[in-house]
Amino acid sequence: MTIILGLDPGSRRAGFGIIEAHGSQIRYISSGIIHVDAEAAWHLRLNELFQSVSSLIAQYQPDEVAIENVFMAKNASSALKLGQARGSMIVAATARAIPVYEYEARKIKQAVVGTGAADKAQVQHMVKLLLKLPVAPKADAADALATAICHLHSKQLLTAAKGSAFRKHRLR
Repeated sequence: MTIILGLDPGSRRAGFGIIEAHGSQIRYISSGIIHVDAEAAWHLRLNELFQSVSSLIAQYQPDEVAIENVFMAKNASSALKLGQARGSMIVAATARAIPVYEYEARKIKQAVVGTGAADKAQVQHMVKLLLKLPVAPKADAADALATAICHLHSKQLLTAAKGSAFRKHRLR
C-alpha cells in the first residue's frame, strides 16, 4: 500500500489530492483546495502554504508527494511567485523526509486523459472516472489528483520496465 499526496501549486489557491494504491488498484482518500489569504504579506502566504501542506502530511502520512512543475508564464513575476509557492510546499514534504516527484503539466494530462493538450474539464472528468467519484472534483483538486495518478502510473511503468529487464537477464 502506498499513499500519494498530489499537489497543484498556486499562490492564492492550491489543490491537493490524496490517493492510496495497492498494486494497480487506486482508492480515493481526500482532495480539496488550500485557500491562501490574498491580502496577507507574501512571506505569510508562503508560510500558510507550508503549514497547510504540513498539516495534510501529518493527517494522511503520505509515502510520496507528487507536484506539478513550474511552467513558463507570460508574466515573469507570476512564474517567480509560483516557483516560491511550490518551494514552500516541497519543503513541507522534504522536512519530513518524504520523497518528492515533479511532473510537467503536459505529462500529467497525457497520463490521465491520453493527450497533453487536455483542458481542465477533461482532466476533471477522467479523474472522476478513474477514482469512481460521484461528482467531478473542482479544477485545482482534480489537477492535484491527476498529479498523484500520473506519479502512480510512472512508478508502475518503471517497475514493469525493471521487471522486464530482470526477466530478460534471467532467461539468458
